[in-house]
Amino acid sequence: MPTSLRPGADVPPARISDIDVLRGFALLGILLVNAQLMAGPYTGLGDGPSASAVDRAAAWVVTALVATKFYLLFSFLFGYSFTIQQRSAESAETAFAPRHLRRSAVLFLLGLAHAVLLLPGDILMTYAALGLVMFAFRAASPRTLLRVAAGLLGSVAVLFLAYGLLLVSTTEPVGPEAFAASASETVKAYRGGPGSVVAANARLLPDALTGDLLFAADILAAFLVGLAAGRWRALADPDRHIGRMKRIIRRGLPVGLAGGVFMAVCSDGPLDSRWFYVGRAAGILTAPALTASYACALLLLVRTRVGRRIGDALAPAGRMSLTNYLTQSLILALVFTGYGLRLYDRVGTGVVLAGCLVLYAAQLALSALLLRHARYGPAEVLLRWATRGGLPGTYGAAGDGRRAEDAAAVP
Repeated sequence: MPTSLRPGADVPPARISDIDVLRGFALLGILLVNAQLMAGPYTGLGDGPSASAVDRAAAWVVTALVATKFYLLFSFLFGYSFTIQQRSAESAETAFAPRHLRRSAVLFLLGLAHAVLLLPGDILMTYAALGLVMFAFRAASPRTLLRVAAGLLGSVAVLFLAYGLLLVSTTEPVGPEAFAASASETVKAYRGGPGSVVAANARLLPDALTGDLLFAADILAAFLVGLAAGRWRALADPDRHIGRMKRIIRRGLPVGLAGGVFMAVCSDGPLDSRWFYVGRAAGILTAPALTASYACALLLLVRTRVGRRIGDALAPAGRMSLTNYLTQSLILALVFTGYGLRLYDRVGTGVVLAGCLVLYAAQLALSALLLRHARYGPAEVLLRWATRGGLPGTYGAAGDGRRAEDAAAVP
């Protein structure tokens, strides 16, 4: 086994709390995007034909600053955690491949249930499949990983740009009105009973999987960058990288913001729908810069007196990120579909986003409360049971004795 993967002095590595802080932060971005998907049928068109100016502006801001940025952060952390799990298996003198395969299988099954019951745009199935691809790179050098990641991003961006320019030059604009019939059918289904909701999710799942496939390359690229960073143990002691993080923010923030604004202009206006893929091409190339800037800014912030309190609030939610991810979808389904209040396509984007902030604050508080009495969230217990072949000591004092492989929560 490569020595670069061996923990110092052959001891299980200490838990890396910055991973939890970053995951807790990323949960907010995932929630803001998924809430729009679950609240109505016009998310991909910059809101519906009757949306107010406030709602259109809210959707535009989410596209510019949030969309595609936070799943990249989760994906980076997923790749980083792969190296932590690998070191843990080595330290325990346990074969890593069976653990990883069991973990991927459980993630896929959880994702399938999540997609059919709650959210067709599930990410767990994609993570499970691409996690197997990442496994093939487990012995690659960090430089090789970064080259492959850059190649993936560049190739997909070129394809999106070429296809987008073809659409711009050969097709006519299409507005939300063109989708009125299918949108009406979707609204009726999600306002129906539980059976109608499940049927609608199953009907939309193939399209959602196609969308996942389109963006699989940049997710895999983020996995590989995270894998390279894990080899370098970049998050083991971020204090060593203060200057580098400041440079990333100075250089990455302008590029990322410019790309995000251009993507929003192409997706949510004023440019018409033909420009969608052109905007996404720009987003593929620039979103990593904004994601890295967000992450570095947060890591710098939590090293200040006020920032430490923010980190303390975020970390518990990040420690049980899989539970929180699934809970977000459950709450949103209860609010918007026939499982509960049936508010699908009845609430504007501005109100939806405000509700997301309330839900997120509740998740931060409840995560901290739960982890005072438990070491893991319920979904994390299931994942660890499948991965390690036995139930962990779940309830009791959380303490400081949690090992670093516990940081490998998903999404």
